[in-house]
Amino acid sequence: MPAYRLQTLLEMREQAEEAAKQAFSEAMRALAAEQKTLKDLEADLERRKLERKAKVKAYYDEVMTKGIAVTGMSQLNRFEDRLKDEEAQVALEIERQKEVVRQAEKLVEQRRFEMAEAAKEKKAIEKHKETWATQVKKERQQKEELNQEEIGNTLHLARTRKAHEPR
Repeated sequence: MPAYRLQTLLEMREQAEEAAKQAFSEAMRALAAEQKTLKDLEADLERRKLERKAKVKAYYDEVMTKGIAVTGMSQLNRFEDRLKDEEAQVALEIERQKEVVRQAEKLVEQRRFEMAEAAKEKKAIEKHKETWATQVKKERQQKEELNQEEIGNTLHLARTRKAHEPR
């Protein structure tokens, strides 16, 4: 069978498809890592909220056992405000991380689309190669049939001549 003239293109498409699969895989890993970071931040915020309540209650209990004073209550309020500010910072980080996750999801979708396109382009060349191979086989078969017919005609002609030759 003759060499397929688009073999180089087929190999390039195969490489492009493999590269697209790798890029998609990397994007999926990155998305999973960003989602894990988001979950960790959300868990940290919940933990901080629970700890704040426990710390404020402990601080309040301490102030009450020592005797209530205006400074003790204002310190309690400042302490609680500081803990709430820390929670607000974590909440801001969560919002930033949600945006990072959204960007990672967009990248995954883009890589999925690129992977599908690469597969489609490779499939088109493979289909062309199959059609070409079928055509080459058909042409080869036709040549073989033509050769067989020529051999048959030659044998027939030789027999016919031999039969008409004077003896």
